[in-house]
Amino acid sequence: GIWSAVRATMRDSPAKGDGSGATYSGYTVFAGELAYDSFDNGQVGYKVYIGPGQYFVITDIGNGNYQWYAFLARPADSASSTDMPDGQSKYLQEIFAGWSEEVHHILRVTQEHEIEQRDLYDRPPSAMKPWTDGPVALLGDGIHAMMPNLGQGGCQAIEDAFVIGQELGSATKRSQIVDKLREYQQRRLIRSAAVQGLSRFASDIIIRGFDTPAKIYRDENGKLQFENCNYAGIVTKILQPILPIFFSVQFAFLYDGWKNDKQIDFKAFFGFSVLGGLIVSLVLFELAEAGLGIGLGAEALLGAEGLLDFGGISAAIQDFFLGGGATGL
Repeated sequence: GIWSAVRATMRDSPAKGDGSGATYSGYTVFAGELAYDSFDNGQVGYKVYIGPGQYFVITDIGNGNYQWYAFLARPADSASSTDMPDGQSKYLQEIFAGWSEEVHHILRVTQEHEIEQRDLYDRPPSAMKPWTDGPVALLGDGIHAMMPNLGQGGCQAIEDAFVIGQELGSATKRSQIVDKLREYQQRRLIRSAAVQGLSRFASDIIIRGFDTPAKIYRDENGKLQFENCNYAGIVTKILQPILPIFFSVQFAFLYDGWKNDKQIDFKAFFGFSVLGGLIVSLVLFELAEAGLGIGLGAEALLGAEGLLDFGGISAAIQDFFLGGGATGL
């Protein structure tokens, strides 16, 4: 797990707290799982509702069961200081007031014992440090803990086990085990890092960079009305038809590369570059328009594990969108 004692021993570092490499993402999540009679059962498997500072996900997990997730930008340990006298479901209904009835319908029928809240922590990809030490190998959250936005934490652990099984299964003598475990790391490094990055991207960009979509309409008197026509609202409106395409490319990458038999999926890379680049460009333009200086220095990008410093990047994004401003990203 993310607080792996084996990892701490292997790295000679604490399992939790300062020096552990784990960082608070800036988000808490309420998760629910229940038997649910959805009106679109069998037709839609994954729905995302995006708004400023929070978003809501409903997913069909089969056999009439559903999971939902309410992601909120909150300080760490917000549960200890948040008053919910009428329960978590009622609290969330108030938080998501004015949102789609689909959100409220599933919240109303969810029982309190079916809801769990947890703060979200992750780690930057372990690019420079080993995943193995002799005959011992880390896998799953122990080596690539990630945000749950894509539902890939458990899936990536399964892929780890699949690749380890293949590598060890091909060994013909015990002396080959150490090298086989190193080969497991090489096969899994790029793909698991990409999934970690996508998971954090989904949180930091969508929840921080998007807003309620801009809306122009005529009222009952025929007068033009403009709602949320700021830059973020206009960008969100523009990206509405693009996001489903990006999600399709994203999930194609997640579902097609599970064999881990090639280092880079160039088809997926091209799709991410075009669509992801458009999304990031629009959001960064918003930051530039607001006067945010952006410097992509090595110290800002290289974290303790040797790749992207999720904590530093996330903190800069949060400071800006929560009104504190920032001088560098």
